[in-house]
Amino acid sequence: MRYNRLGNSGLVVSELCLGAMTFGNKPSRFFAHELDQAGATALVRQAVEAGINFIDTANVYTQGQSEEFVGGALRSLGIPRQEIVIATKGMGPMGQGPNDAGTSAKHLLHHVDQSLARLGLDHVDLYQIHGWDPLTPIEEALRALEDILRSGRARYVGVSNWAAWQIVKALGIAEARGWSRFISLQAHYTVATRDLEREIVPMLASEGLGLMVWSPLAGGMLSGKYALGKEGETQGEGRRAKLDFPRVDKEKALALVEAMRPMAEERGVAVAAIALAWLLHQLVVSSVIVGAKRPDQLAQNIAASAVELTREELERLDMLGAPEPEYPGWSIAMQTGGNAARVSPRREPR
Repeated sequence: MRYNRLGNSGLVVSELCLGAMTFGNKPSRFFAHELDQAGATALVRQAVEAGINFIDTANVYTQGQSEEFVGGALRSLGIPRQEIVIATKGMGPMGQGPNDAGTSAKHLLHHVDQSLARLGLDHVDLYQIHGWDPLTPIEEALRALEDILRSGRARYVGVSNWAAWQIVKALGIAEARGWSRFISLQAHYTVATRDLEREIVPMLASEGLGLMVWSPLAGGMLSGKYALGKEGETQGEGRRAKLDFPRVDKEKALALVEAMRPMAEERGVAVAAIALAWLLHQLVVSSVIVGAKRPDQLAQNIAASAVELTREELERLDMLGAPEPEYPGWSIAMQTGGNAARVSPRREPR
């Protein structure tokens, strides 16, 4: 297992992060799982024994049960608090009232306390805004995060599913106010879904944020166990066949699966391990969130940490999964060569 800094912070996390969205058996907004406390604890034990020191959850997962099971696993396994990095998220709906969702100070400050109570912890290492709230001014949300940090309820703050302009605006406000910056973005990224390379990846590299990847297998589409029906529907056993999420170009994804299959067979790993390994080779990625319901699924994912892809393999996958250029990206690329030629090339040492 390799370890990376999370963005430009001093926080060091394993390159694979255990996602706890599958923990619990209460209905969630998107998914229904049947993983009890014993099953969740077994997965946490397996992850920690493999070198994973990073667990990500959220208050909306299984109506808070995911956080409860994470906390229960930490206690029953006796994992020292300093040896584990716990991340959770707030913003999603936790009730029917008008203030039961969003990034208002009222909502965030109340629900961070609720999350800590479920986890059985006095602080989380990373507290993240789970999505964009169009009703709440960014300044209010950032001030609430600053209050959470200064009160000791979290050590760092991050964000999930924001656009590049929203993040940069928030960073500018935080700098002007002397508040803490986001250290990370949690976003969807796979070898087949690379939209964020147009704006978000350059922004992350410029501003020093780490990328935490969610749904790195495109909801299982890159696992190698699905096919397309005559009407373009997903065929196979698993979650993806029941819920077509997240969005992905299925033909592109399956073409990539066929390209990754011989790479996997040569190494004796699952196709999923190759898809995850591609992400681990991307410099902007700090940690890839892997979820599972069974130990064998988690073992297949953990195997990605030992996979080294060749330059030729990376180039082939890059070519197959490359996103279509959009304006102004293609215009910038066209003009870059001319701009760079205005200065002499650097002397190379002999």
